[in-house]
Amino acid sequence: MATEFGVLGDVEIRVDGVPVDAGPAQQRRVLAALLVDAGRPVPVDRLLGRAWPDGPPSRATLYSYLSRLRQLLAPIGVRLARRAGGYALLTDPESIDLHRFRGLVAEARAAPADERAHALFTRALALWRDDAFAGLDGAWLDGLRDALSQERLSAALDHHDVLLRLGEYAEMLSGAAAVALAHPMDERLARQLMLANYRAGRPAAALDQYRRIRRLLVAELGAEPSVDLERLHRLILAADPALAVDLARPPFPALLPPDLPDFTGRTDQVAALAEWLAPGDGHGRTALAVAGIAGMAGIGKSALAVHVAHQIARSYPDGQLHIDLRGAERTPPDPADALALFLRALGVDWRAIPTDPTERKSLYRSLMADRRILVVLDNAASAKQVRPLLPGAATCAVLITSRPRLTGLEGARWIELGTLSAAGATHLLGQIAGEDRITRQRADAAEVVRLCGGLPLAIRVAGARLTARPGWPLAHLAALLGDERHRLDQLATGDLAVRASLALSYEALEPPARRLFGLLGLFDVPDFTTWLAVAVLETSSHRADQCVESLVDAQLLTLVGSDRAGQLRYRLHDLVRLFARERAEADLTAEQRIRALRLGLGGWLALAERMAPHVPGPCYAPISGSAPRPPIALESAGVPPPDPVRWFDAERAALLSAVRQACDLGLEELAFDLAGCLEKYFDLRGMYADWAATNSRVMRACQHAGNLRGEAVMLRGLVDVRTWIADAPPDQAMTESGASAERLLDMFTRLGDARGIADAEVTHSWALTAQGRHLDALDAATRALHRAEGAAHPGGQARAHVALALAHREQSRLDRAVTHLTEALSAARRLGNARYEATVLQFLGIGHLEMGDLDSSERHLAESLAISHRFRDNYTEALTLLALARLQLRRGDPRARVHADAALAIAREYHMPHHLADALAVLGEIELAHGRPAQAASLLTESVAIWRTRGWLSYQAATLTTLGRAYASIDPPAARRVFNEARALYLRLGHTSKANDVTGLLTQPTPNHHSPARRRRVDQGHMAVVRSPIHDRMPLIDAKVLDRRGRPGLGAGRVLSYRDARRGSSTSFDFPHPRRKTPRARCTS
Repeated sequence: MATEFGVLGDVEIRVDGVPVDAGPAQQRRVLAALLVDAGRPVPVDRLLGRAWPDGPPSRATLYSYLSRLRQLLAPIGVRLARRAGGYALLTDPESIDLHRFRGLVAEARAAPADERAHALFTRALALWRDDAFAGLDGAWLDGLRDALSQERLSAALDHHDVLLRLGEYAEMLSGAAAVALAHPMDERLARQLMLANYRAGRPAAALDQYRRIRRLLVAELGAEPSVDLERLHRLILAADPALAVDLARPPFPALLPPDLPDFTGRTDQVAALAEWLAPGDGHGRTALAVAGIAGMAGIGKSALAVHVAHQIARSYPDGQLHIDLRGAERTPPDPADALALFLRALGVDWRAIPTDPTERKSLYRSLMADRRILVVLDNAASAKQVRPLLPGAATCAVLITSRPRLTGLEGARWIELGTLSAAGATHLLGQIAGEDRITRQRADAAEVVRLCGGLPLAIRVAGARLTARPGWPLAHLAALLGDERHRLDQLATGDLAVRASLALSYEALEPPARRLFGLLGLFDVPDFTTWLAVAVLETSSHRADQCVESLVDAQLLTLVGSDRAGQLRYRLHDLVRLFARERAEADLTAEQRIRALRLGLGGWLALAERMAPHVPGPCYAPISGSAPRPPIALESAGVPPPDPVRWFDAERAALLSAVRQACDLGLEELAFDLAGCLEKYFDLRGMYADWAATNSRVMRACQHAGNLRGEAVMLRGLVDVRTWIADAPPDQAMTESGASAERLLDMFTRLGDARGIADAEVTHSWALTAQGRHLDALDAATRALHRAEGAAHPGGQARAHVALALAHREQSRLDRAVTHLTEALSAARRLGNARYEATVLQFLGIGHLEMGDLDSSERHLAESLAISHRFRDNYTEALTLLALARLQLRRGDPRARVHADAALAIAREYHMPHHLADALAVLGEIELAHGRPAQAASLLTESVAIWRTRGWLSYQAATLTTLGRAYASIDPPAARRVFNEARALYLRLGHTSKANDVTGLLTQPTPNHHSPARRRRVDQGHMAVVRSPIHDRMPLIDAKVLDRRGRPGLGAGRVLSYRDARRGSSTSFDFPHPRRKTPRARCTS
């Protein structure tokens, strides 16, 4: 039983040649929507849009019609199946007249002999019974009907050219009559009719044809006939003998591959290419338009080129040429062969094609002259291969795809194609595998897309696999792709394979570049600079650069751009890295691979060790391991020595990855050396989460290897960080911090490292201070100072003096605290450690503030802030700004809010919970001072919540006390509750005097924060600030602070505000405070 479907006329079904009733019009619309994509799933939403021109009904209505179609089709052996969020009509495409028509036309155009082409065109055009989908209306059907009408016209005109070449003029004129009635202004058809009439001995009819079309073109379009048509008219008038030979217009070349029905994204690139390749305005172009698409294998260059070519095809009505130049192959085809193919497509008999390449090029350009033809050169290898294929006419346009940019093509405009965004990649996956399926499993779809690295080829393969396996949950495919060892195996189906696509680029490389490619794949770093190539190849910088450039040209390596240190950085796409690693495992021995890894990871260590001493930071005793440091020239890293901090900024992600990989490879000595180099940088930048995570990982690796020295070095930094974090409940966190500090002391004691013991005693002291054990903290700090002095460890002495100062301060012995801080300042200056000097100056400023010496406090804080600016020390800068804000609040200076706002911005930007809580507390104090207790209570409550979750009890008690003062006038019961909580905390910490102060607040009458007298005191305090000795310098500091925070306009405004204040303004300075949701906090110290 043979079943056939027809859409080239009314929608019909025939079984063994006998018509079968296809049902009412609506049912035939649904059937048509399925027949167009026979064998492929059509999503439900698309079916609704196609079949209901007046707007989609409920899905139940669609399901009703689908059920009827099943009942109609099942008895004749055709299945209507549910597939991947849609429905598919499972029938041989050859059973549908539309698909048979297209197949016959394609075969006719490729036929080597005109006689065969004539027979095929005749069969194809005979399939048309009427307009496509006759009797059915709707926007989708109307659009498709118009497109199919153009396909029919194109086939008919190609057939006419065949008949002209065969000399069958009468047959051509007979068949063209109906076509001419439907398309009276088609110039190609007019040319064919003129030539056929002339050669059939009817020159008058030929001239009459010209007059008719000219009259129509002028009347309807206001345009004269084309240059080609006018030329033919002149030849006929002159009875030119050249007309005796075959001057028929060459076949309309339509060599473009079909556009992808699921093409997704690339909107900006499509628009740019369409604009670049547009024919131009009324004045026309003066030169050939050439555009190029560059990108790695599988990135979607060809798909984009074909899509754009179809988009602009109407602007090039004389045809489209297309060829795959196979540029990724080691020996791409000769351009002379491509010219022969183009000449044949343009109608040149194969026997007449010149053998000389230069003559072929000349003939090609002559045939393209004055024609509007689009040329697509896909997968080009080089400018040398492309140049002979460029037409000379400005009326044409050329679109090229190539893995590298072909820089030798003058006037070409290029776009570099990157991976799809997560949203674009997910949409593409949905187009292939079914949107409903993706929507239901969105999280798993996102994981599949991530594992495909946004590479369109990989996503198409994944989508095809899902389409072929409708029962697979996306989580199953994600799990298969999650195994890196076999991911490329999974990304292959049919003739689509990521590995095969990459292999073409790899095979075209020279041996040194192949070796470098494999070696680079061994490293798990996100990006790198050229020194890595120098190190692993063990060659000169010049030769390594050549290999790197070869990989970039092959689009196996991506140039990311210049980093903050001025280095060029390169990156391997995730799937490319997996392929490179496969090649390394196949082509290199295990010994060669391990050596390369040691050279590369050791190279990062060698460079980091050169930079680390120039990064200001904690005064730890330097303790190093014995990992090998290969000699790496700074020139090969592209690093100018003067700015090591920028080098760490640029290399941070790579260094973190290098540490992780060293741990995974069992190179714990190298890992702890590298992590040790990062500690000062982490501290400078306030990257405490990175610091904690890195040291924890390396410490576990050292424990596993029995490396006590490495374990101790990592724990030293880790305890300093964790003293101020509470991943566990507060009491447990403080206990664990103290236990870790004691363990650290034991480790350095067992190692017999005197300087390490001094550092450990300081760390122990800080942990005890955080727990409220101030006497024990004082003892530990005293031992640390003695150890540091005995071990000639000046950095340890400076840290010990600071620890002593903190312990004394917690016991309200501020004069002793200031004495020790003065000693620490002298030690820091002797060491030349300006950043630690800024830290000590900040502590000194706070000490003098608490002692009531505001001028000394302001002087020290201003110095600290200036140094912090110089080193971009976010941690110290924020704390100094908060101390300045408290000082200015004491004076009634409106700049208190400026500095508190700036500190809050730093805390939020760098996720510093200690600073964030303190900034909120200061802003709450400012609101309270300005008589806004409700706003103050809101800010202070947010601050207390952070202190409470972090376990910082003394800060929590102080902020609770201020919160009680805010509540006192608006919610007295709440005030009593928080005062009692603050008093209990102070007693727990042994701060009896502070607890008594809170008791006094409990017995005071309710204050009136809104009274005119209080507002006058605030304003009077503000006016008094103009007598501050460094008042004139502070606006400039404020402006710099705001400039750093990205708010230069506000900084300038603050300077003007202060100038107004100097003139005697008594305005109350109420600067708005934007409320923000507290971010997930990171650790701080």
